[in-house]
Amino acid sequence: MNAPVLKASACPHDCPSTCALEVELLQDGMIGRVRGARDNAYTAGVICAKVARYAERLYHPDRLTKPLRRVGAKGEGRFEEISWDAALDAVAEAFLKAEAEHGAQSVWPYHYAGTMGLVQRDSIHRLRHAKGYSLQFDTICTNMAWTGYIAGTGKLAGPDPREMALSDQIVIWGTNPVSTQVNVMTHAVTARKTRGAKIIAIDVYPTQTIKQADLGLVLRPGTDAALACAAMHVLFRDGFADRTYLERFTDCPAELEAHVATRTPEWASAITGLTVEEIETFARMIGETKRTYFRLGYGFTRSRNGAMSMHAASCIAAVTGAWQHEGGGAFHNNGAIYTLDKSMIEATALRDSSVRQLDQSQVGRVLTGDREALRGGPPVHAMLIQNTNPVSVAPEQELVKQGFAREDLFVCVHEQFMTETAQMADVVLPATQFLEHDDIYKGGGHQYLMLGAKLVDGPGETRENLVVLNDLARRLGAAGHPGFSMSAREHIDWMLKASDLGSLEEIERDRWVDCQPDFETAHYLKGFAWPDSKFRFRPDWPKVPAPNDGPMGPWAEMPALPDYWPVVEAADETHPFRLVTSPARSFLNSTFNETAGSRDKEGRPELMMRPEDAGPLGLQDGDRIRIGNARGAVLLHLRVTEGLKPGVVIAEGIWPNEAYPDGKGINTLTGADAVAPYGGAAFHDIAVWVRKA
Repeated sequence: MNAPVLKASACPHDCPSTCALEVELLQDGMIGRVRGARDNAYTAGVICAKVARYAERLYHPDRLTKPLRRVGAKGEGRFEEISWDAALDAVAEAFLKAEAEHGAQSVWPYHYAGTMGLVQRDSIHRLRHAKGYSLQFDTICTNMAWTGYIAGTGKLAGPDPREMALSDQIVIWGTNPVSTQVNVMTHAVTARKTRGAKIIAIDVYPTQTIKQADLGLVLRPGTDAALACAAMHVLFRDGFADRTYLERFTDCPAELEAHVATRTPEWASAITGLTVEEIETFARMIGETKRTYFRLGYGFTRSRNGAMSMHAASCIAAVTGAWQHEGGGAFHNNGAIYTLDKSMIEATALRDSSVRQLDQSQVGRVLTGDREALRGGPPVHAMLIQNTNPVSVAPEQELVKQGFAREDLFVCVHEQFMTETAQMADVVLPATQFLEHDDIYKGGGHQYLMLGAKLVDGPGETRENLVVLNDLARRLGAAGHPGFSMSAREHIDWMLKASDLGSLEEIERDRWVDCQPDFETAHYLKGFAWPDSKFRFRPDWPKVPAPNDGPMGPWAEMPALPDYWPVVEAADETHPFRLVTSPARSFLNSTFNETAGSRDKEGRPELMMRPEDAGPLGLQDGDRIRIGNARGAVLLHLRVTEGLKPGVVIAEGIWPNEAYPDGKGINTLTGADAVAPYGGAAFHDIAVWVRKA
């Protein structure tokens, strides 16, 4: 038997690693094992287990393969097969009806990051702009993290992530890369083996990354800024601050020093739950190791003070001058290095800034007629949903379900599986997976722009996003824009040439484009990206470049300098526990929770609680319990776990709603209030009660 042929691709999923892949193509035209590309300097041959066994997902027996039309009640799950023409005609008819009766803004194309491919994900905007449909304010994931980082640097970019392997110390803050971003650990462990580098990990429970660290700090949720301020206190106090660097590169070092003079380790200990010794040790390790690389994740920003926490953590590298050194500085995401012209993909010239922008996190409020959430416009009467599963992943699940159950709401879902959202749809269209279409991807966690070419045909009658959008545009009378007549390969070639990044032919040959800026630019040694070239300890929050035309949080109340801002959803007598809904190792949001390999590894939905908290409630390991707040309640099972802070409970993974005994998923408990400064959902900032079911 002939050996499999290895074909190049790129992981499409919502993960900063965006791994370069090598896919086994078997003689029968199917795929075998998926591996990390060894010759990609960031992926370095290592990928997560769930992507390595991607054949399980690609050939899953539950894949949607034919268009479906609802014949039962909404959510009942009864559908009949129809032709593609009949399905697209029905969608177009419903959209045109909504537009005629309620205006174009009553149609809301809704999408997110089920694929990170720039063509298949973002072409939905071309239809949105061509028709004047409601815009989408993206708030599920990045707002607090990106805004908090940019507040200091002025730009979403940092030192080359490959430099972690050249560092003397890596601080992994608010992310669990052993489970969710393996390449960070690849480079950190390389530094440990080759340089004797130390790994410091900071999180709200003893993750696998914490367990592998030289120093693991488990603090209370939402208190990261207090730790950062106390660390800066020690750095100034003990002579570790680089005063030459501070005078040249930062805006108000003397003011910061005076401010943190009262933010002592004792002060931070009372807030974070860390000991004074832990805080002193953390600060001393940073002060004594100039070549320290701060790898700042998303998790610790998913709180109502998340932007403040990100900014405070990034300030530490400016106090020590770590930015000056290879293997030093603070990194969160490299989004700003990709100067991509997506105007053909998105039809940006057709965008009407007067069209309202609806908050994707507040989809429940939008669909149940909340006037503030609707932003002065008409109710939403028709939706096209691609690349996301809001009935599982969006906050305020009870409202979300009520909204999707409306009989006067038409919903078309283009999906790979019959998700909770697809079950609520009027028309369901079968979608391809990433190996079944062409696309191009950029790595937020690194510096590569990568091609993912079509390698196999999709099953049955599956169609890629781009084709569906182009076909709908023709039916809706919106196909005048040239982007609607282009294939994915033509879009990729156009974007690369317009961005002066080569061509499709070149990236097919080379597999990726390395967009990493030079060392001085990446480390801001020519100045930070503000008019005065200074890193900002005192941000002007309303002027931080961020998506500020959506619902804003209480930015005017934010402290002027890095500080702990106590605006979290605090525990109280009724809700004595703080819940964090952390990612599971074998799921990625709601992706992979349909595969047996991932579900078997995760077991069942569980709540982690320390034995000292479980005992007084009469709870034992394995008990069925109910947790809740004013937004609703969820049934799951208890896992008694050592190492948690008092009053902190953890639920890992977005399981299918059906996996819970009462069919209610964990985001039943999550709020959708817009947090400061530019909105976003506080997924890790929830107060709950816990009791035996």
